[in-house]
Amino acid sequence: MRRRDFIGLAGGMLAWPRSSRAQAMPVIGFLGSASPALWANYLKAFHQGLAETGIVEGRNVAIEYRWTMGHNDRLPALTAELVRRQVAVLAAPGSTPAARVAKSATSTIPVVFQVGTDPIAAGLVVSLARPGGNVTGVTNLNTELGPKRLELLRDLIPGVTSVAFLVNPTNPFIMETMSREMQSAAGKLGLQLHILQASTEQDFERVFATLAGLRAGALVIAPDSVFISNSAQLGELTLRHAVPAITQFREFAAGGGLMSYGGSFTEAGRLVGVYTGRILKGEKPADLPVVQATKVELVINLKTAKALGLTVPNALLNRADELIE
Repeated sequence: MRRRDFIGLAGGMLAWPRSSRAQAMPVIGFLGSASPALWANYLKAFHQGLAETGIVEGRNVAIEYRWTMGHNDRLPALTAELVRRQVAVLAAPGSTPAARVAKSATSTIPVVFQVGTDPIAAGLVVSLARPGGNVTGVTNLNTELGPKRLELLRDLIPGVTSVAFLVNPTNPFIMETMSREMQSAAGKLGLQLHILQASTEQDFERVFATLAGLRAGALVIAPDSVFISNSAQLGELTLRHAVPAITQFREFAAGGGLMSYGGSFTEAGRLVGVYTGRILKGEKPADLPVVQATKVELVINLKTAKALGLTVPNALLNRADELIE
């Protein structure tokens, strides 16, 4: 045998154990409802949660990421890829459609969700304390905060009587549940509520043209992956069309929108990471109660308020977690 052939063979043999270890490393499947750039802070929090359980990407776990880029119709195919990959745990955070597709795709792979809705009503678990089956996760306050967003707009905009509510028809659970709650809340506040729909970013210009015709004095944007993915664009559109608006996402206010009010995404991301790590270490989803994240954040863009001719009351200024100037 030639010396260089022997060296090459020996090098391959020495490399084999490392390759074996990489193959034996468990894999997390991560099903993201937006884009990695938009979810940078969420991913950081998710990894922090994993680290709290001793799990570190590249050291003792691999992670395969799939991103819908805000398109719910991509969920089944992306989820099927991760199931075929036989991942050890499937993390499906950020949207009810992602969680429901993940649950329907597998009855054996543990699923950790994060939703802003009631997971029992969404059909994800049978009980918060005892989820049962292969699914558990985190629920944070978002759909429940829809009526509060209406109140915030009313407090900030004197004399407003008509408000629009933007939903995504491809997310029927959120659309139907929140629309009922918002109609009820609007009636109690003496507001007329118009339901508008958009399922892609191409629909946004039509929505804002409709808003002008309705003479709606403000806009509430529902929690949904297509709106998360286009938070900055929506913020810019509300500023350009002079529409005071509120949604759950901080990125919306940072992009020029008036306000955001919702459960902390980073807190939820950390908790999803913790549960994913605990399951990797041997705990069963059925025994892990659904965590209810309670941290809520109010962000106000003062520059936008000024451009819209609005004076933010001191009570709101004092309540805000962040003021963008």
